[in-house]
Amino acid sequence: MSNFPNRVDYLRISLIDRCNFRCQYCMPEGTELDYLLNQELLTTEEILILLQGVFIPLGFRKFRLTGGEPLLRPGVVELVRAIAHLPETEDLALTTNGFRLGKMAQDLYDAGLRRVNISLDSLQADTFDKIIGNRGRSRWEQTWEGIQTAHQVGFDPLKLNVVVIPGVNDGEILDLAALSRDRAWHIRFIEFMPIGNDQLFRDRAWIPSEEIRTAIREKWGLESSSILGNGPADVFQIPGAKGTLGFISQMSECFCDRCNRMRLSADGWLRPCLLNETGQIDLKTSLRNGISIEKLRESVRQILILKPEINFKGRDTGTETQTYTRTMSQIGG
Repeated sequence: MSNFPNRVDYLRISLIDRCNFRCQYCMPEGTELDYLLNQELLTTEEILILLQGVFIPLGFRKFRLTGGEPLLRPGVVELVRAIAHLPETEDLALTTNGFRLGKMAQDLYDAGLRRVNISLDSLQADTFDKIIGNRGRSRWEQTWEGIQTAHQVGFDPLKLNVVVIPGVNDGEILDLAALSRDRAWHIRFIEFMPIGNDQLFRDRAWIPSEEIRTAIREKWGLESSSILGNGPADVFQIPGAKGTLGFISQMSECFCDRCNRMRLSADGWLRPCLLNETGQIDLKTSLRNGISIEKLRESVRQILILKPEINFKGRDTGTETQTYTRTMSQIGG
């Protein structure tokens, strides 16, 4: 199917570009965003047409629903049910900020969803609210309740995503890692990226994953885990822990050769590489203009062939000078 050394079978599908949080690393303060109108979003029918007519025939079997905040998308439970019951679907997951999860977790589970990733960048309410740009009543408690509800409903694995920002939440690394010790929770530490937040990135930069691992190793020890994920995380475990610790090191440790995914934005743009805007194609406009599903499939097939060259390797050569026209929330993470 492609010249890529590993199989590209994982599609991240953004359902909406709106979010009820405004996280510093995703929608930086002062950034004015023009949200998509409803008619600009891929419809549920269009998403299913693309999955069944384009992506599944090309070998995609793993799907993740993202945003913005996907739980703001009307009809998300019905879409989950439809994708979960496609006979070719091997894995379906959803990434959420957790704020609405407490009320929706059971319905999502009943629809066939089994895996969720929840963003939890701090265990301190003040820090949490600072990161998400909240100036009103704290949203930490409702988010934490959403995590607890998802655990009780039976989501497994339940993963918590932590974007580590120097000087903001890096002092909580050990506290967050400790969540994996007596719970079968999987904590994912993600290096801060410069997508749509140039000023904050220049001010803060990032902490290499190895520094985080060293701190954890000195506290409890750290060993490789036999539990592997569907993505590029390097997975470890505190000895005797029920859960795992994953490290997504897109800035310090290039994993382009292991990348198995593409991203479909809420308005139908297919993006082969998160850190490179080269090679994007507009599937929604082509679909609405009557381009045949066979031609769309061939366009995606060609992108799969080109993906090894599109993948961003600038950090290997010291040339990470990309300019990004979309924020992380507009891409779908």
